[in-house]
Amino acid sequence: MARANRHFMAGQVWHITQRCHQKQFLLRFQTDRRRWLYWLYQARRRYGLSVLNYIVTSNHIHLLVHDHGNNAISPAMQLIAGRTAQEFNKRHGRTGAFWQDRYHATAVQTNEHLERCMVYIDLNMVRAGEVSHPEEWSNSGYHESKHPRRRGARIDMASTCRLLGFDSPVSFLKAREHWIDSQLREGKLERQSHWTESIAVGNLDYALKMQRAFAITNPGRRTRPVGDCYAVREHGAAYWEEGSTMRTPESLGEIR
Repeated sequence: MARANRHFMAGQVWHITQRCHQKQFLLRFQTDRRRWLYWLYQARRRYGLSVLNYIVTSNHIHLLVHDHGNNAISPAMQLIAGRTAQEFNKRHGRTGAFWQDRYHATAVQTNEHLERCMVYIDLNMVRAGEVSHPEEWSNSGYHESKHPRRRGARIDMASTCRLLGFDSPVSFLKAREHWIDSQLREGKLERQSHWTESIAVGNLDYALKMQRAFAITNPGRRTRPVGDCYAVREHGAAYWEEGSTMRTPESLGEIR
């Protein structure tokens, strides 16, 4: 996997992933996952972080955010990751690193690719075999959208609806349920590494634009087709093709 990418451009949607140290299941308990969610809420409140979706698993997290140009992402991630680690170590009498590395960020085009990325996050724990439907995993943006919070809401529903072209949360949720049901019926649950290991994902024009935008500071990246989209990856980075049965030695603890 390429070195974690953290280069941001205002106006983009970013799919952020971060894994626990040495793929340990440090978030296996509900208490620990809820503390990560608490600090996600605090990041939205303090820095204006625009959260579109998220999920906290037992050993990694997914976070989908929109960069409004307010420089919220970096301090927000420092707050969430730092406080989660500090509290966990204190609570469990532990020392040492909590996170495997700095987080990785993939830019996602705000069209049908954003829909696919959102559902890919929603289906994470179904892919892992922990639940049969996303609603069964409470530590997720899908669950929050189905059961809106009066206080402590983390999802920026207004931005989510606007970016996806829906006029209300009700119509968005109805469409989202349809997307999920379609994926479940068709059995499309394979891991798609371009959502978690690429620099950017979208159509060809979008991918080439993002490749050019990062060319000066990070040359050597290439745009390649992956299924029905295009992904910007590090030159020579290994691909996990859609539909492939190839698995790596790290599969057990991979980000799904």
